[in-house]
Amino acid sequence: MKKGLKIQVALLCLVPFIMVLGNSMLIPVLPQIKKAAQINQFQAGLLITAFSLPAGLTIPFAGVLSDQIGRRKVMAPALVLYGLGGIVAGISAMALESAFWGILAGRIIQGIGAGGTYQLAMAIAGDTFQSRERVYALGLLEASNGLGKVASPVLGTAFALVSWFFPFFAYGFLAIPTGLILFLFVKEKVDFKSQVLSDYFTAVRHIFRQKASGLLSSFFAGMAALFSLFGILSLYSDILEERFAIFGLKKGLIMAGPVFIMATLSFLLGIILPKRKNKGLKAFISGGLAIIAAAQVLFIFARSLWATILALCLLGAGVGLVMTPVNTLVTGSCSTKRRGIVTCLYGSLRFFGVAVGPPLYGLSEGFGTIPVVLLAGSASALALILSLALIDQNKILAPDYNQKASVASGADALFKSESGLKAPSRRPLIFRKKLR
Repeated sequence: MKKGLKIQVALLCLVPFIMVLGNSMLIPVLPQIKKAAQINQFQAGLLITAFSLPAGLTIPFAGVLSDQIGRRKVMAPALVLYGLGGIVAGISAMALESAFWGILAGRIIQGIGAGGTYQLAMAIAGDTFQSRERVYALGLLEASNGLGKVASPVLGTAFALVSWFFPFFAYGFLAIPTGLILFLFVKEKVDFKSQVLSDYFTAVRHIFRQKASGLLSSFFAGMAALFSLFGILSLYSDILEERFAIFGLKKGLIMAGPVFIMATLSFLLGIILPKRKNKGLKAFISGGLAIIAAAQVLFIFARSLWATILALCLLGAGVGLVMTPVNTLVTGSCSTKRRGIVTCLYGSLRFFGVAVGPPLYGLSEGFGTIPVVLLAGSASALALILSLALIDQNKILAPDYNQKASVASGADALFKSESGLKAPSRRPLIFRKKLR
């Protein structure tokens, strides 16, 4: 990888790092927010949902727009909006007597901004790199996402030492300058031109007609992994305080363990998979989902601190095994002109998983941990069954008809332009022969 491209990847890695702080940095602070804002566990979970649900709804629109005008022109303003939403939440928490609704509004603004961030960074990596370098770049992006999850519990608890609402302001301090830097310094390899929307959506429908079962199973695998991770982490945060009396930075460091394992495995797979020529993507996904399901069973029956930590570390390992292979399948399933919408549809499901995880797992407060975790954890078991039955790596990564057709039409256009420039009758025939 050339030096200039390495710098570009490093800048892109800032996007998933900052985006993941949107939820991960608040999870260890939720008990403090509950007390200060005088809300219950369900309302605290809604602060996660209020970010993730708008992001999930916004992502497909950001993907379509990025395919029309370019990734950078959507991603940079989205980061600025993300930061402004955090500032709105912080001001509401500081100034309003009944802060919950103001914080909720700020989180919704943040979520709308987050919809145009990480998935477009993945799309840029898919546009810029091919095959092995693409997998390596995607591994770095997912590892950066994981490192954000590692750092966020520590950052969240550290910022909360200043004040319980200071983490909201931190989003603005981090995201707004990053958006400006990306707009100025990230260059895109592809020149984007407006596409006729009817043709655009016809091509997208064709991709899903050809690859729907495997591609949607891959989407669901990524969603189920993050649904389980964020749902269990929201419970883990309360358990560390209520059952084991662990607070502050110590709690943040303990919560960082599972996501550090996830980030490490995502990074290592970004190195290993290119060397294996991307063989075994399905095996890694299925193995990771099996570990996620097993980890949740262990979590239910864990009583000691170390058994609970072991369950969460296994969960992090399972998620790490799933994410980079799924990202590789998704970004490699389509051409550059459709990559924005396909990666963003996948991103929507990822965000929906994160959105519904904490409040659903939070229902254990009223219905008990065992039935709730068993029911919610069945999502990873279902994803495992679907991945084993439906994911076909060769079919998903194979060029679709439209990609082949676009190459052929490009060749025809080149032939016509050459024949127009070179009038003698036999030269076009010679050119056609060479082209073949």
